[in-house]
Amino acid sequence: MIRPKTKRDLNRIIPFGVIWLLSGWIFLIVELAATDSFNQLPTTAIQMDTQIFIMSSLAITCVGLFIGFIEIKYLENVFANKKFIVKICSKFFIYTLVFFFVVLITFPIAASLEIKAGLFDPRVWDKYLEYFTSITHLSTVLQLTASLIVSLFYSEISEYIGQGVLMKFFTGKYHSPIEEERIFMFLDMKSSTSIAEKLGHVEYFKLLKSYYADIAEPIIDFEGEIYQYVGDEIIVSWKLASPKLNTRCIDCFFAMRDALLQKSDWYKATFGIVPTFKAGIHLGNVTAGEIGVIKKEILFTGDVLNATARIQGLCNSLNTDLLLSSDLAEILNPDNKLQLKVLGEFNLRGKEESKELYTVG
Repeated sequence: MIRPKTKRDLNRIIPFGVIWLLSGWIFLIVELAATDSFNQLPTTAIQMDTQIFIMSSLAITCVGLFIGFIEIKYLENVFANKKFIVKICSKFFIYTLVFFFVVLITFPIAASLEIKAGLFDPRVWDKYLEYFTSITHLSTVLQLTASLIVSLFYSEISEYIGQGVLMKFFTGKYHSPIEEERIFMFLDMKSSTSIAEKLGHVEYFKLLKSYYADIAEPIIDFEGEIYQYVGDEIIVSWKLASPKLNTRCIDCFFAMRDALLQKSDWYKATFGIVPTFKAGIHLGNVTAGEIGVIKKEILFTGDVLNATARIQGLCNSLNTDLLLSSDLAEILNPDNKLQLKVLGEFNLRGKEESKELYTVG
């Protein structure tokens, strides 16, 4: 089975290959429209046939996937704290060097296929040298530049609004409202007001940034979807699945807590405190859809959101860091090793009906 993090990386890398393949085809169509046929292409261009078309399509797709891999696995981390314009310009320079070597490798191969000669045949390299001073070379540079800019902007937009959200906008999944049954976790940093007063706004923001970054990995590992950041609170969501998978929300809670504990020394040395959190987990039906005119987002509405916030709000009075509803407890795998502890029935603020609550002890 593919690990959630690997699955997420693949879902982020594959669009790069698609972007590059489609842009390659678009430029080919534009060239054909300008020259009216394959036969009128410049002599420095590779005369297209089925074999070369397939080879070039595969090559440009592989280049896109390679760019995506480098972007997601390496450059994203290197330029994580840089300004947008610095990111784009730096990456553009790096990829320009990569493109030079890509063309250096792929053009001679395509030329050797076209003239049916060996790779080291002088005619192949004569064509290669002629190509570098031709309009064909300029066309290729423009194509690669356009593909690069589109893919880099895709990467940045995906990072800002979330790759999953971006794909949902593209596919129109929530263009019309739909009903879903989901699990929600409302996770709130403990003593955030006093921490903010102690650190000051700037240092507190830096703490929040590190805090969010450190708990992100467990959320990915347990396939949670970050619905919203609300100050020092995070709303994480899961689609209802099999009883075995429904325990992911609880496993995620403990994994996030462990992630912070592992960096406790760093937090103490940097900020003088180690952030901790409390969480409430509940499930129910929501209506999901796109909303907004000036700024669009995918919005969930339903009583489950209010109820989950109220459950999380009882953590302090019940002296526990984790509360879950009886609705969630009932759909968990009965064979799991979680030791659920019944705390009793409690009235949720603003709700008429009481709710039986559990913790894990």
